[in-house]
Amino acid sequence: MKKILLLLLFASSTALVSAQDDLLDLLEDEPTIDYATASFKANRVISGQSIENTARGVLDFKINHRFGQFRFGFEEFWGLDNANTRIGFDYGITDRLMVGIGRSSNADKIVETFGKYKILRQSSGKKVMPVTLSYYVDMGIKTSDFPASDPPREELFSNRMSYTNQILIGRKFSEAFTLQLMPTLLHRNLVPTSEDANDIFSMGIAGRIKITKRLAVNAEYYYTLPDQIVSYDYANAFALGVDIETGGHVFQLHITNSGDMNYKGLIADTREDWFYKDENDKLISGLRFGFNISRVFTIVKPKDF
Repeated sequence: MKKILLLLLFASSTALVSAQDDLLDLLEDEPTIDYATASFKANRVISGQSIENTARGVLDFKINHRFGQFRFGFEEFWGLDNANTRIGFDYGITDRLMVGIGRSSNADKIVETFGKYKILRQSSGKKVMPVTLSYYVDMGIKTSDFPASDPPREELFSNRMSYTNQILIGRKFSEAFTLQLMPTLLHRNLVPTSEDANDIFSMGIAGRIKITKRLAVNAEYYYTLPDQIVSYDYANAFALGVDIETGGHVFQLHITNSGDMNYKGLIADTREDWFYKDENDKLISGLRFGFNISRVFTIVKPKDF
């Protein structure tokens, strides 16, 4: 009798283990959703935004520097004597929504607030989405004094305002290569002349090539459509740089022809190309060195499920 009971117990346990294995096989065969991650090392490509967001509950403290132009030579220590600095804070409310605030030390001394929401996420597997799509909006406030005007005019607070709306469309084609498009609409409440457009449309393109686990090369270019800015010469902003990740820090080193780190300056106030000729047909460079430093702090720890 005992032998029969032992035999039945062994058969039951074998059947149970076999059933568990079959169930695990079914679960393993069930398709999952795989989301693309780390398309860029930071939530900015260089000066403009990337499709990446600051994670939920994380505060990202940023210091951005743009020095003077190389062409000033030793007298200005190749631009290092002059600098435009931006200090900002970005915070992830959710993994899809982030907000931020920052201030630049340029002539306008712009304070900007912004939000960025990830509408679509690139994914494969059970759900296929070929691109990541984000929407970015900001508001900039000029805090420096207005220059004297002739004839004198009343300077309304609304004259200080500018706004940016931007769509970020990006795809991580492989672990090594990401490409991003950034159609951008900049609105300035106050423009130099009535011939200048209040609304300026610019098309941006950016890319990233991963070299090693902690090193990547980035580039970005903003093409402003013609006949929108007519009262002064402007140039399309272009930047090339490297990202270096060291634990909680991301260092971004680059060269660019733009001294600004907000969209109003980047799109409407970049004045000199990478290389151009002056009135004496002498070749001049508008290049300058810059860097971004990002340090993240976890403010709210994610819940364990």
